Amino acid sequence: MGVLIHPNKSDLVQAAQTGDRVAFAELLRPDYASAYRLAYALLQDAGEAEDAVQDAAFAAWRRIGSLRDSGKVRAWFLAIVANQCRSVKRSRWWSVTKNNPPELEAPVTDLAASIDLRRALRRIGHDERLVLVLRYYLDMPFEEIAATIGATPKAARHRVERAIQKLRPIMRVREAMD
Repeated sequence: MGVLIHPNKSDLVQAAQTGDRVAFAELLRPDYASAYRLAYALLQDAGEAEDAVQDAAFAAWRRIGSLRDSGKVRAWFLAIVANQCRSVKRSRWWSVTKNNPPELEAPVTDLAASIDLRRALRRIGHDERLVLVLRYYLDMPFEEIAATIGATPKAARHRVERAIQKLRPIMRVREAMD
């Protein structure tokens, strides 16, 4: 019986860049759940999120040669997922069929607040929603958010703060209406 060897990320990147599909799949495996959560939060549709992550994985396979830092695989892949979600939302099919998506499931105790937050998130732009999801839904540090969006950690922090500032008035208006 042979010894099972667990290659490190740089070995997986190198193997994937030479065409090893198994290494590529192993490289993305730890981040696939986070990618789905990101897509689901941005698109608010389970089927569309699954499709977006799969399409992003294919795009990542095509772009594996552009990955230079094996320590930033997660940020690299999540950036591709975010861009795929942006493309999905821009498509004519999405705008025609998804104008009023059904409400997402939430625990009964948080249902009203959860629905209000989802509605408020739909009213801000993709970039603002993206940084909020990365920070508060995926619990990413500013350094990793920065790598994902192609900015400095300080710029990432400012983008999160600006997104919160945009979201607050929308939530206040909803609270005042209740």
